[in-house]
Amino acid sequence: MVNVATLGTANQSTLAYNWYATNALDGLNSTCTHTELQSDPWWSLDLMKTYSVNRVTLTNRPLCCGDRLNGAEIRIGNNSLDLFSNPVCATVSSIPDGATSSYSCDGMEGRYVTVNIPGDSKILTLCEVGVYAIFPDYLTGRNVTQSSTYGLWYAKQAIDFNPGFRKSWSSCSSTDIQTDPWWRLDLGSAHRVNRVVVTNRLDCCPERINGTEIHIGNSLENNGNNNPICAVISSIPAGASSTFTCNRMEGQYVNLFIPGDSKILTLCEVEVYGGLSYKKTFVKMKLKSSSSLSDPEMRVQLLSQLRSALAKQGVSGVTLQWTQPPAAEREVMWKEDASAQCAGGEECCPNHL
Repeated sequence: MVNVATLGTANQSTLAYNWYATNALDGLNSTCTHTELQSDPWWSLDLMKTYSVNRVTLTNRPLCCGDRLNGAEIRIGNNSLDLFSNPVCATVSSIPDGATSSYSCDGMEGRYVTVNIPGDSKILTLCEVGVYAIFPDYLTGRNVTQSSTYGLWYAKQAIDFNPGFRKSWSSCSSTDIQTDPWWRLDLGSAHRVNRVVVTNRLDCCPERINGTEIHIGNSLENNGNNNPICAVISSIPAGASSTFTCNRMEGQYVNLFIPGDSKILTLCEVEVYGGLSYKKTFVKMKLKSSSSLSDPEMRVQLLSQLRSALAKQGVSGVTLQWTQPPAAEREVMWKEDASAQCAGGEECCPNHL
């Protein structure tokens, strides 16, 4: 799970003592938000796009007035015109002064997270808010690179879960002006890619991304830019995210590439979703031995031979073990190594050879 709260923009119903709504997102428990004394005060966070929210954390004010947060409602939804109509995730009974409480939202979908206190003569103060989202089929890349780098706009900043709406130079990637600029994500192994989400720069120059091609494949020929095309980006509004469906295209490398002269490729976030690509492999072995499989050393030797046979078929990173004493079934099971996980929503390898 990832805390996506800092990716959004915050607002509140009123402002008192220069205790701004953004103070709840600065990572400092010593700076807080504060509304005026009013009816139904609220604080709201626009996450900029819809997330599946697993939990929300609230940090109360230290040293004073902790009971003011009693009865606060946490709402999550997509209605921006009437925030109070969005469903309630949880209601705060009490949080001790300076303490942080966590509230489970069980994957509620929404772009807007609101904390409100119903009633007259109320004050809403929040010292920190965390919003933890679920990414069930998000693919994390091992290496990311780009054709050139402008200043401090490093390639890895396009996969840092920060779209750079406040400081694009520290959260977005960008090449120099050049011919055919590109950015590449290495997934570490072949995956089936369902979709790619691209977030454009907010502060300027949204048209620079026009014509960008998304390539997916297993080849590094021409730096990966010769792999098959999933989609071509016609345009993305400033600060917006667009989703491109790739229909389970297989590949280890995801490239974004702009063909042409005098181009600049700027990416504020790239998200790749899908699952591991599995292939069924069947291995036949002939056993020529007078030794009994009830002998532990013989069983170890057999598994070693089978591991070598699998490696010759291109299957590696697996652990072999007997499912039960071999005298009964002569059955060997193989399973994925702990370092390789089956992505959510995808079918895993068959359990038996």
